[in-house]
Amino acid sequence: MHITIKKPKDVDIFSKLRKDQGEIGQYMKYSHGYFSFPKLEGEINAHMTFRGKKVLTWSLNNYLGLGNSPEIRETDAKATEEWGLAYPMGARMMSGQTVKHEYLESQLAEFVGKEDAFLLNYGYQGMVSIIDAVCSRNDVIVYDSESHACILDGVRLHMGKRYVYPHNNIENLKKQLERATKLAEKQGGGILVITEGVFGMSGDLGKLDEIVKLKDEFEFRLLVDDAHGFGVMGKTGAGAPEHFGVQDKIDLHFGTFAKAMAGIGGFVACDKDICYYLRYNMRSQTYAKSLPMPMVVGAIKRLEMLRNEPKYKKQLWTIVDALQSGLREAGFDLGRTNSPVTPVYLKGGIPEATNLVKDLRENHGIFCSMVVYPVIPKGELILRLIPTAMHTLEDVGVTLEAFKEVRAKLEAGKYSKTEMANVQVEM
Repeated sequence: MHITIKKPKDVDIFSKLRKDQGEIGQYMKYSHGYFSFPKLEGEINAHMTFRGKKVLTWSLNNYLGLGNSPEIRETDAKATEEWGLAYPMGARMMSGQTVKHEYLESQLAEFVGKEDAFLLNYGYQGMVSIIDAVCSRNDVIVYDSESHACILDGVRLHMGKRYVYPHNNIENLKKQLERATKLAEKQGGGILVITEGVFGMSGDLGKLDEIVKLKDEFEFRLLVDDAHGFGVMGKTGAGAPEHFGVQDKIDLHFGTFAKAMAGIGGFVACDKDICYYLRYNMRSQTYAKSLPMPMVVGAIKRLEMLRNEPKYKKQLWTIVDALQSGLREAGFDLGRTNSPVTPVYLKGGIPEATNLVKDLRENHGIFCSMVVYPVIPKGELILRLIPTAMHTLEDVGVTLEAFKEVRAKLEAGKYSKTEMANVQVEM
């Protein structure tokens, strides 16, 4: 008797990964090292080196130009020499607490007008953990549809109910709050509304002034991700809540050091008792090593310069105004931006986008980020520019002329006559 043994199906999880690289990963053989994971080399500046060529770069979130400030570099170097990168060892709750960590927190809280602040090792990780710590399964989250990925990941990990409202649509937010209120009352929970101060892709501002007015009608707490607003928005640079004059109405003010502060880490500022709750309940901090001392000392210096030297913010906005007004006068669509984030909206698919960006980099010496499907709808592309205090008006003029030229080629169909830009990449 012959028995046929049925071979089991391939259950190796890696087989699935090798067959399906993901929505973005499917393009890696065309893009890796050039369009994705590019290497910008040299001193942090408006002009850097890409694949052996000098380029004018608009892709660094170094808003105030502090990344390569001589004062900052000296502070970083001295702190590293004095402390090394290991100290303090351990999580802050156990053995990683220092006077300087506490001092930085007090200065951050004072700057954004809150009672206390809690340092976070990373902004992305911190946002996910804030949501996890604040919300139980009985609480309801209501969030803006264009929220950053760190917010979306935090919301997805939330084991309770969540409602999303169309971007900055306050009327719809009211409807979602009505739904959330009924459910929260039924479950014995509360409501957390989450939005951004400055939306990093479109550059427009969250309607914080209109959102806080809803507190007169609904009971909720408000978490604001101010990563792109901290340091650049408001009279003193305290962020989008200061810009709108509603600092006292923001319950959880989140900021990062990775943008205007040109560093690593972040913070959340709030009432003192809530801050202590977060210190003891944010798992990403409780079970993670304390932020190394050189980064803390460096952040203290960066915050000091941000607060006491307005020339950096002034220069940033000089470049922002020149770049955005020049682009608009030339007929470019910048969408809704009213912040330094400068998206230039064009029509075209991935082949057109890659050919256009290659032309900008190779023939015009301009490096900027490209955004295409699946991040945005098919048939659209965005060239995302980040003005900084490092840029000059001459840089703006060069960029305007280059953008006019590539737009003319795009509209004439020259970028669609070839396949996706052929670049030699290493995998």
